[in-house]
Amino acid sequence: MAVALTPGSPHALAEEDPPRIIVARPSSSDRVFRGILRSAGIVVLLITVLILVFLILRSFSAFQRSGLAFFTTQAFFPETSNQFGIAALLPDSALIAAIALLVAVPVGVATAIYISEYAPHVLRRPLIAVIDLMAAIPSIVYALWGLFFLMPRILGTDQWLAHHLGFIPFFHFTKSDTIGSYVGATFIAGLVVSLMVIPIVTSLSRQVFSQAPQGEREAAYALGSTRWGMIRTVVLPFGRAGIIGASMLGLGRALGETIAVTFILTPLTWTFSIHVLEGGGNSITAEIANYYTQYDNKGVAALLACGLVLFVATLIVNSLASIVVSRSRSGALTEAD
Repeated sequence: MAVALTPGSPHALAEEDPPRIIVARPSSSDRVFRGILRSAGIVVLLITVLILVFLILRSFSAFQRSGLAFFTTQAFFPETSNQFGIAALLPDSALIAAIALLVAVPVGVATAIYISEYAPHVLRRPLIAVIDLMAAIPSIVYALWGLFFLMPRILGTDQWLAHHLGFIPFFHFTKSDTIGSYVGATFIAGLVVSLMVIPIVTSLSRQVFSQAPQGEREAAYALGSTRWGMIRTVVLPFGRAGIIGASMLGLGRALGETIAVTFILTPLTWTFSIHVLEGGGNSITAEIANYYTQYDNKGVAALLACGLVLFVATLIVNSLASIVVSRSRSGALTEAD
């Protein structure tokens, strides 16, 4: 049955006076600031697109010459023949990045847990500053440290690994057992690159751990949990996606490292080998840095084709990392804030 609305009744007032949507108009300074930020984002995107277009145009002739064989050929002779490709360079780059992550992720996550959960307040800020300082150190400094300090002191360790863990395919040694055969190994390059990845993993993981809900922390303590029990049941599950995202960003950093890899590696052949303790490895970045001034136009086009593949791979890795972080609890909390 329809109810007649009489003037002055609550229903009539509700229809006569609907709620207004309050919209706050941004001030002039807010509009200027928003425009600057929007312009900066567009410029960054435009620069990325221009780099991609430049690599495609300059490497197109190399792809025309080699075709799909570019992805399956291990030789690299772009000036004299069409026998060139990344079948050896890309796996070597991935192997160096994998070694770096195997070292950097456990160390970085453990350091982040200590800083966010265990470190006294007096030490917390200095430790955060040290981690940020590590991220700001130029790559050339890490390269020189690895070349003149780390490599002469780790050759004995490499030889010990080959003698005692040679049954593992990665540590199996097929060359003559002399100290010189271990110089310039993929394993050493991966260790140097790991020092550049550790600050990334540590910084991002620490930020995620610090956002773990305080209520869940207190609930874990109320149930009788120890500090490690609280970290294991609250902090680590909350920051799992953040750790994955930080690791993937570190992977992108490791794949693109040039100077340190160029200083450490001693490229001898273009054949891929899984034996990480043997010298003679190579990577895409080292190949470009070593030969871009020696090749003619055909060789430079082949190097730019390698750079295009590495650029696309890095974009994919970083995009996946952003997706993983944004879909996690910690990423959603950050966006909401």
